[in-house]
Amino acid sequence: VAYNGPMRASLDQPAAYHALDPSRLRDRILALPDQMREAWDAAEALALPGEYADSDRLVVLGMGGSGIGGALLRGLALAVGATVPVELVRGYGVPAYVGARSLVVASSNSGNTEETVAALGAALAAGARCVVIATGGRLAAVARERGLPSLTYEWRHEPRSALGWSFAPLLNIASRLRMLPDQSAAFSAALDAMRAAAPSLAPDRPAVHNPAKQIAMRLAGRLPVIVGGEALAPVAYRWRTQMNENGKCWGIDLELPEMNHNAPVGYGLPRRVVPLLHAILLRHPSLHPRNAHRVALTEKQMRANGIDVEVVDVAGASVIGQMLLAVQLGDWVSYYTGILNGADPSPIAALDELKAQMSEFAG
Repeated sequence: VAYNGPMRASLDQPAAYHALDPSRLRDRILALPDQMREAWDAAEALALPGEYADSDRLVVLGMGGSGIGGALLRGLALAVGATVPVELVRGYGVPAYVGARSLVVASSNSGNTEETVAALGAALAAGARCVVIATGGRLAAVARERGLPSLTYEWRHEPRSALGWSFAPLLNIASRLRMLPDQSAAFSAALDAMRAAAPSLAPDRPAVHNPAKQIAMRLAGRLPVIVGGEALAPVAYRWRTQMNENGKCWGIDLELPEMNHNAPVGYGLPRRVVPLLHAILLRHPSLHPRNAHRVALTEKQMRANGIDVEVVDVAGASVIGQMLLAVQLGDWVSYYTGILNGADPSPIAALDELKAQMSEFAG
């Protein structure tokens, strides 16, 4: 079901982008492959102490747009066969098992994310081997004080549009330390694939030939439900958070096969909600055959319960290629959703307000 309201044509009108996107978030989405390359190269030049190579786990500390890189790395690690556990901590502390052989990477765009600053302190207290990735702030200061390896980069825009900096350095470090199979060649090929796909998704490509615009129009006025399995489970999460921040709307993300063990029982109720749903099932070539079959069965069950649903097949020659192409598509879909909602996709006033209120709380 395509969106047929009065805003539909605006996605093909340059004036809509000039009016609603004055900071040109669209340019930052287009530049993501080049940003990823720059971030990878910067990480390649980062000196790491020799003892880091025998770390027995990798723990990423990060929140929001700075934490999504850790979520993607964890999903990739499970798919390609990591040699150590890869974990993501979103909070104020670290698990009790973090110790002297744990490699902990603290990632925060601002360097001042309160949860990540606190968690880094906890990791240092536990004797962990630590690395900092930030533009500056308190994390960079701690790195200087403690002599930690630190990748400091320049970025003056939204943390969520700095995905290259939150993901590529983690991938580089994990590959260099042989925590997962070397991803350098697959990563380079994935960036080439993203560059090749970019023109078909950009604002100057008409909606009739632009899959991201078409998906956004089908989502307009609906509650997005994004489903991904295996390596695309964290990508579904990225789609949902981008719908929140860029699209300025609610979203739900679910993971296969887990959702097949609970969600279907609730598809039909409440009845007044069902017509508002639009589900997107992400499917990629690396998906386990049984999970690929689950995508088809899930689509069938949703349709039987009156839910609008579509399967989006993601290309890519490797797992990381499939992940990054799916991320790229989702970023554009969320951007166009914001435009259709008549909103500037860039600002996050509600989050800024909450952070300001938290800064006043002494607890």
